[in-house]
Amino acid sequence: MSFLPPSNNAHYRGHPAAAWFLTLCGVMTIVPGLIHSFAPAGGAIAIAGLELGDQARLVRGLFAWEGATQIAFGLGLLAVALRYRPLVPLFLALVVVERGLMSLQGWVLLPSTGGHHPPEHYASPVSVVLALGFLALSLRPRA
Repeated sequence: MSFLPPSNNAHYRGHPAAAWFLTLCGVMTIVPGLIHSFAPAGGAIAIAGLELGDQARLVRGLFAWEGATQIAFGLGLLAVALRYRPLVPLFLALVVVERGLMSLQGWVLLPSTGGHHPPEHYASPVSVVLALGFLALSLRPRA
């Protein structure tokens, strides 16, 4: 018995570019996850521009927790993009949901105080638009 079932990429009918975009999403999810998990302060100071004050341990813990979920989700994105391509539309839809919620939280529901936005606040709305485009490509059968 193997750890992963056999690849089913031959059953994928969408555009190959959608799977490659999902690969990019996976890498671009894992990298911040590694930063949040292992960088000093998880990038809270250097990247997000937060002043941690007396809650440094709490913020660092929350960043590490988020990093762990990013690494796991990113690995799932890579597995689908590289081995289980019939699931590409589903996982692109999950990227749209994740990045859409991040955009809503970062710009509307919980906007940054002091006017500073971390890079992800700018990247998330762009990611939503791109993921929607590649989702459409993944659903369109190849000729």
